[in-house]
Amino acid sequence: MEFKDNAEEAAFRSTVRSFIKDKLPGGLVSMGWEEEGADADREALVKSWRKTLATQGWIAPHWPKQYGGAGMSPGEQFIFNEEMAEQRAPQVGGMGVQMIGPTLIMYGTDEQKAEHLSGITSGDVQWCQGYSEPGAGSDLASLQTRAVRDGDDYVINGSKIWSSGAHRADWMFFLARTDPDAPKHRGISMLLMPMSSPGIQINALIDMSGRHVFNQEYFDNVRVPVKNRVGEENRGWYVGATLLDFERSNIGASIGMRHQVNDLVTFAREAAKTGSVPVQLTNTVKAELAERAIEAEVAKLISYRIISMQKRGQVPNHEASMNKNFRSEAGQRLAATGVKLLGLYTNIYDGPLAPQKGRLSRQYLSSVSATIAAGTSEINRNVIATRGLGLPRG
Repeated sequence: MEFKDNAEEAAFRSTVRSFIKDKLPGGLVSMGWEEEGADADREALVKSWRKTLATQGWIAPHWPKQYGGAGMSPGEQFIFNEEMAEQRAPQVGGMGVQMIGPTLIMYGTDEQKAEHLSGITSGDVQWCQGYSEPGAGSDLASLQTRAVRDGDDYVINGSKIWSSGAHRADWMFFLARTDPDAPKHRGISMLLMPMSSPGIQINALIDMSGRHVFNQEYFDNVRVPVKNRVGEENRGWYVGATLLDFERSNIGASIGMRHQVNDLVTFAREAAKTGSVPVQLTNTVKAELAERAIEAEVAKLISYRIISMQKRGQVPNHEASMNKNFRSEAGQRLAATGVKLLGLYTNIYDGPLAPQKGRLSRQYLSSVSATIAAGTSEINRNVIATRGLGLPRG
């Protein structure tokens, strides 16, 4: 495992650090939970920061330069992500950068690349994902949204759910069944669809922390040109599984956990000193805070292990599942510790009496989904057991 930068990496880290310090708007520093879209001023700052990063090719730093990225190696990406997280700078690429962009680079036509990649790297076009359905979540291959060929178009009918940011997105990449008679992992195609297309209805799904992040979409005879299909017809399942070789340590989330622990400790000390909030700073809570600090450090070390593997040309597999499980479950424990600290004040979300503007309360509620989103703990444990420990499938 590598802990120290070599001379070249140290120089690059210094460049990234100075850039962020000089260019990041002060009002955009992330303090953990953010009510995305609630503040128009913040949205304007995000847009400005997005444009600033675009000038460096840093919206999609792992993409090849020919497609508007910076051509960073996994090691450079790690340093970039770590410095962004250390200075609490928000990542702005979203699903366009992390998901559909790499897929188009691998499978897209020249026309699709020309139409879409520059809009992603400039930050002008936002994307959402249409994978999950009301009856197809963990078993995604059971999806039932239909795409029926009609001349030069597909006619789309069905529904997608849990689509993050669909209410703000310009385009959606989605999977639909183009051959209902084929085995379920076949007969699926990937398509690109403007969210302004006639026949799309978007319904907000408000989560229990009060945020509007998720949505459900209904498609009623929506027409999508055949030229918007990515890859071969009926091979979308395999196209959708594509990822380019970019840094997978998620060091940003690990650093973010440490920030949250430090913020919680600082808040507890100040509140105990001033009496602004009668915090429950018992010996039990103090011990838990120490445990959470240790877990944040462990999460960082797991991230370092993964990037060390990638720098040696190895491909993390079950290690990434270990990272995700440990981090999401530790995040839930951290949120629970925050609730114990606040006591009944946890129930105050808004107004002058809400500690930290209700951030801890909302983090606690949001953390409930952490072991489901981006891969459930159960599925990840199966990966660890079979691919990591060599255990037989039950």
